[in-house]
Amino acid sequence: MSATNHRWRKFKNVLMQAVALACALLVVAPLGLVFYHLIKSGIGSVNWAFFTQLPKPVGESGGGMANAIAGTFILLGLAALIGVPVGVLGGVYLSEYGSSRLNWWIRFAADVLNGVPSIIWGIVVYALVVVPMKGFSAWAGGIVLGMMMIPLIMRTSEEVLQLVPNGYREASLALGIPRWRTIVQIVLRTAMKGIVTGVLLALARVAGETAPLLFTAFGNRFWNHSLSDPIAALPLQIFNYAISPYDDWHRQAWAGALVLLLLITAVNVGVRVLTRDRFQKPA
Repeated sequence: MSATNHRWRKFKNVLMQAVALACALLVVAPLGLVFYHLIKSGIGSVNWAFFTQLPKPVGESGGGMANAIAGTFILLGLAALIGVPVGVLGGVYLSEYGSSRLNWWIRFAADVLNGVPSIIWGIVVYALVVVPMKGFSAWAGGIVLGMMMIPLIMRTSEEVLQLVPNGYREASLALGIPRWRTIVQIVLRTAMKGIVTGVLLALARVAGETAPLLFTAFGNRFWNHSLSDPIAALPLQIFNYAISPYDDWHRQAWAGALVLLLLITAVNVGVRVLTRDRFQKPA
């Protein structure tokens, strides 16, 4: 009887392992299918001209998305300038200062904002920035992406800072170091890897947003020479090319989607590298 029970337990164990593996493959399969379809449809248009040339006039084949690639990095840079300081300082306040009741409401607001659809962010910034400035601009695009980054960076920074042992703070304060210097030189430095990880995740999230940029950056088929003018971005260019009636633009849209996905994948791989415990000794 014991041998029968042992075989039955082994069978159930193998069965559940197979079910778990099948579920894992089901989760990964859509990503693999997306990569396969993008590579199949867009790899033929990814060439040197795609990265160095401007879009051709309507109806002409060829050209590239050099302005959109540069515009994406400009918008992400502006978003980081706005979102990173506010988000990190907000996380510091939640972790190191404030009352429990106030912090609870701030966390609740941040969690709600994390779930707000991106098009709502675009409409809000359109009313607050685009309308007063009387025009679309790179500033408006950077502001909307930065505002979307703030709640995510705030919550991740708070969680990482709370993982720093209280003994570090107590030892620093016992040596007579002011609290603000303790936070800056000890707590933040200890949690820097996790904070950078949260920032990269936030950048990866907003890098592919299209809806808010339609209301703010608007798009541009030429090089942008002023942050007060409309600016191109990969998501916008992909959207405009995808809805066009030209086959060559459709191919370039697939190529742009492939490049954008590779960019986001590279950021996520960077996050995995940063979160890897480099000091863990092999077993």
